[in-house]
Amino acid sequence: KTFQITNIFPEISVFDNVRVAAQSRAPEEGRLGALWRVADVGAEVTALLTAFNLAGRADERAHNLSHGEQRYLEICLALATRPRLLLPDDPTAGMTPGDTRAATELIRRVAAERGLTVLLIEHDMSVVMGISNRVAVLHFGEKIAEGTPEAIRSDPRVIEAYLGGAD
Repeated sequence: KTFQITNIFPEISVFDNVRVAAQSRAPEEGRLGALWRVADVGAEVTALLTAFNLAGRADERAHNLSHGEQRYLEICLALATRPRLLLPDDPTAGMTPGDTRAATELIRRVAAERGLTVLLIEHDMSVVMGISNRVAVLHFGEKIAEGTPEAIRSDPRVIEAYLGGAD
């Protein structure tokens, strides 16, 4: 899960942020075994940082990253736990339009490469339509439509609720 407000370890390095998340996974012998040995996750951490264009900043403290880079780092933290389901909450909040487009493509690509299901909470429809294969639309907590991005764009209930005439 990622959060609306970026949730990273600002005072440690970018690399160590992701390493902590990767080492938090329970090894096959269980969490107790994890207390006695530290898994070598360096290659995996480097691969994640490379995928999100952060490898060149691996040794910097996380608080030195731009807002968009901190959002990427938080996604790396989530991915380091090897989830099957990624729950990004407004992953592009506060990003510039260019960074938003880049982040949308990056999340879509990484999810496809890793076979992840993404349950996206997002208010920017360009992000939703850019990442999603299937969209569910809620209005005042009630699902009013579900389908492909193309179907949602032209659904009269969605248009009414979000573009005009809604309560």
